Amino acid sequence: MDDLINPEYEGDLQSQIEEVEALSAIYGDEWCVIDEASRIFCIKISNKMEEPKLTACLQIILPPDYPRASPPIYQINAAWLRGAERTKLANSLEDLYAEHAGESILYMWVEKVREFLVEKSQGSEAGDYIVAQPEKVNVTAEEDVDDDDVPDVTSLKLNADNAHLFMDPAEDEEVPPVKHGTSITDRRSTFQPHLAPVVTPRQVKMVLEKLYDNKKIASATHNIYAYRIYCEDKNSFLQDCEDDGETAAGGRLLHLLQILDVRDVLVVVSRWYGGILLGPDRFKHINNCARNILVDEGYTASTDEAPKSGGRTKKLKSKKAK
Repeated sequence: MDDLINPEYEGDLQSQIEEVEALSAIYGDEWCVIDEASRIFCIKISNKMEEPKLTACLQIILPPDYPRASPPIYQINAAWLRGAERTKLANSLEDLYAEHAGESILYMWVEKVREFLVEKSQGSEAGDYIVAQPEKVNVTAEEDVDDDDVPDVTSLKLNADNAHLFMDPAEDEEVPPVKHGTSITDRRSTFQPHLAPVVTPRQVKMVLEKLYDNKKIASATHNIYAYRIYCEDKNSFLQDCEDDGETAAGGRLLHLLQILDVRDVLVVVSRWYGGILLGPDRFKHINNCARNILVDEGYTASTDEAPKSGGRTKKLKSKKAK
């Protein structure tokens, strides 16, 4: 194995090994090895506060000539991180690298992200990452999507009538049960669906936090989600979606939920990018994953069993908060 290493990179590899060993010792279970041979790692970072608790996952790929000549390739996964805030954090990491070019930078990056989380938690309002306008960021550099091909989905807006639905859950309110579906793998990209029954946006928040507590899910390149909640008193739906960097995927996923006429459900599809562009096939896999878990959990019929009147919905007995 050693004789396959380019001698030019031997010094960089040794620096990487020493840096990874140090980070593993410092952060313990928060540090995760995704693929050691490909030099892919991730770390779950939190603001270390009880309320509000914010977490982010920093996924890192170390190029063969890091730290001598190239910066780490990174992806920040956090359901609440959007738009200007994402850009601000990315710029701060890149500025740090520019100041310390040629040095091991990962520890400084982790602590910079943690500092950002603390600042965010001190100035954030409950539930704002659920209702914020999704930002389209094409992290995996897949082909651009024509605007005409993107479903027209209006984001949920916070107003006086539904503001109470976004407040932090009561201490004794239970997190809805989360189901994990069968994964699909294509050209080294893996897609896995997750589903939970939800009747308020604050339950959406609880489920997303629970999913991000799982290191594997938190390390996904994208966690795309959509939900629909039926408000019987108003005969209307609360609904929203998130791309998480997979351009237009959230809108397509919500469009699928609308077509199937499902309600009171959150569907999340995690994608671990394998380095090969899938083009439009990625949307097919995301929707197939979502549909499969909706069928498995009884929210809609399979193609063979679908009633002529259209998709059926699953009625669940919801536990009232004490």
